[in-house]
Amino acid sequence: MSVFLLKRLATFIATLAVASLAIFLVLEVLPGDAAQMMMGPDASPEAVRALAVKFGLDRPPVERYFTWVRGMLTGQLGLSHAYSSPVAELIGERLLVTVPLALMAMTLSAVLALSVGVFAASHHNRIGDVGLMGLSQLGIAIPNFWFAILLILLFSVTLHWFSAGGFPGWGEGVWPAFKSLLLPALSLAVVQAAILSRITRSAVLEVLREDFVRTARAKGLTRRAALWGHALRNAMIPVLTIMGLQFAELLAGTIVVENVFYLPGLGRLIFQSISNRDLIVVRNCVMFLAGMVVVVNFVVDLLYAAIDPRIKAADI
Repeated sequence: MSVFLLKRLATFIATLAVASLAIFLVLEVLPGDAAQMMMGPDASPEAVRALAVKFGLDRPPVERYFTWVRGMLTGQLGLSHAYSSPVAELIGERLLVTVPLALMAMTLSAVLALSVGVFAASHHNRIGDVGLMGLSQLGIAIPNFWFAILLILLFSVTLHWFSAGGFPGWGEGVWPAFKSLLLPALSLAVVQAAILSRITRSAVLEVLREDFVRTARAKGLTRRAALWGHALRNAMIPVLTIMGLQFAELLAGTIVVENVFYLPGLGRLIFQSISNRDLIVVRNCVMFLAGMVVVVNFVVDLLYAAIDPRIKAADI
């Protein structure tokens, strides 16, 4: 187990290091004056020079890179040019919206996908299977932002059950905040659930054809118990792979939906920072999202070992 963890941890650290270097090269070293971009084309040379000195952009690239890495390790991400606030505080505030939104969307997606996928697999080539897979194909084709607009038209404009946008804050109570995130989470979950349900169906069908499932049924195990207790667990490795990728995508891909619903999340912060040429915020937000993707994949690797001990044994 220790060898397995060490290998995964080494991969985790190496991926973060490569990601940080790539992000730094794209936003700091490639042609173009970062200070000029932040100030705009009409800024005076004196103002551009003063901003470069203020944010350390006049120092050598290698020194700036290691200063940035040291700041990330200590939580000192610098000061936002547009907001005049510490970047760490900005990211922390926006995560209070984005993380619950992603968790809600992932929960909805997992519940829908596992239920639909297992049901379709247990009714293979019947009308329920064909109908659900047809609906899942339609769900894959629907863009998140378009479905979000449909939800607003139905539940906000027509039925008046939910607000069309905005976030009251967690200080106003859990239910008002949860309610304001429900439609955005649903709009994000539909496409993810459609993809995941098809993966679940295929994986469960493959396991149902294995000898150990037939043996369990021959020993008297009910169809439901064999399906949920044996087939689904052994089909979870490809399902977990997709779920891990989807959760990382939900964290990084909420920009459009957060703008549709006017949610003050991390995606909207990135969009506003790009519009404001606030490259310091953009750099740290992109690195944070890259780190979250790597962390999620690391957790998925650990779940692999918990579900299937053969994977852990193969790495020892």
